[in-house]
Amino acid sequence: MSMRTNLERIQRDIEALSAFNSTPGAGLTRFSFSEEHKKAQDYIVKQMEEAGLQVRIDPCGTIIGRLEGEDPSAPSVMTGSHFDSVRNGGNFDGPAGVITALETARVFHENGLKFRRPVEFIAMVEEEGARFGGGLFASRAMTGRLTAQELATFRDGDGISTGEAMKAFGLDPDRFQEAVRKPGEIQNFIELHIEQGPILEAEQKQLGIVETIVGIRELEVTIHGRPDHAGTTPMNMRADSFLAAARTALAATEAAVQAGEGTVATVGKAQVLPGSFNIVAGTVTFFVDIRSRNKACIDQVEKAIRETLQKEAENPGITWEIRVMMETDPVETDREVCRILEESAGELGITSKRMLSGAGHDAMIMADIAKIGLVFVPSKGGRSHCPEEWTDYDQLQKGVEVVCAAVEKLAKA
Repeated sequence: MSMRTNLERIQRDIEALSAFNSTPGAGLTRFSFSEEHKKAQDYIVKQMEEAGLQVRIDPCGTIIGRLEGEDPSAPSVMTGSHFDSVRNGGNFDGPAGVITALETARVFHENGLKFRRPVEFIAMVEEEGARFGGGLFASRAMTGRLTAQELATFRDGDGISTGEAMKAFGLDPDRFQEAVRKPGEIQNFIELHIEQGPILEAEQKQLGIVETIVGIRELEVTIHGRPDHAGTTPMNMRADSFLAAARTALAATEAAVQAGEGTVATVGKAQVLPGSFNIVAGTVTFFVDIRSRNKACIDQVEKAIRETLQKEAENPGITWEIRVMMETDPVETDREVCRILEESAGELGITSKRMLSGAGHDAMIMADIAKIGLVFVPSKGGRSHCPEEWTDYDQLQKGVEVVCAAVEKLAKA
């Protein structure tokens, strides 16, 4: 096998999508159902149409380009990723996989390739959850995990619900269940992603083939205390919600360390009200992101959080509540798909290694309805979710080549 993809096109796609950004000069910010989303959507649709695909947008915003198979009733092979971003993130997280799908579609079109199975090339929305919380939105919609309650109650910083934003964008949130894919409709889902870590670069491997994706549980914790004057309220007479939140965050961290097996707990976002330096905190809302390859370890961390909150509530001025924003169990990728990816890399002379994904991806949700594969390409310095995020274009191209070859084999089966 020889290199069939086009490096210049891959670079062009990355740079074109990076221009649809609400924070130019400060990393990439492209939230779902925004003006930047619309511009990126239009670009992706145009590229898919030029690659000869039948293109549609499902009721939840996923762009789907279809190359019909000789047997249209056969389960399809699907590849792609997401094109939303975190705030002030990088240009590769998500778009690398979308561009993999675009370039694979072009290769098939240019070579006039036809397969027994249909092939679907997709670009998904709101994977990060940066606007509304929760994340993995499009894949949860496709697998039937999305609920009407979430569309009505998950809101962005301006108080706009997911459903309201969808409607303003031109989608009909009442039709969200039409995005669900039927059992047996998709045979395989293959996703390429940047590693977002340092392992491939450190070990000088050109490709990672993921065997396990960690489970994730995202908790929204709200602690209510009593706002009081910072100078006149004695320390022993306060109901300080921030101190309770701080002790809870520490308890989560300690529980993650004790759980082992690579378990991590992160508090990366918090809101303190009234939010003044001279007022004791009245209400604190913060988010805990718990991840592990072992579901029991995630349970252990959540238990520690709840026990700490119960202890804090022994202060009569403190109350609390928890909302589970998103939950996925650890997922194993399909062993046969891993073998095909590894085989394809070997045939192309590309070095690879089997590995764990510490980040969540749409592939883990798609495992509900398809046999999945997840491919990593190196991240420079292991950096991601920041403006410094970078993958060399030729390294990305190697990943595209492997996915292209694997999808070809799976679609012929």
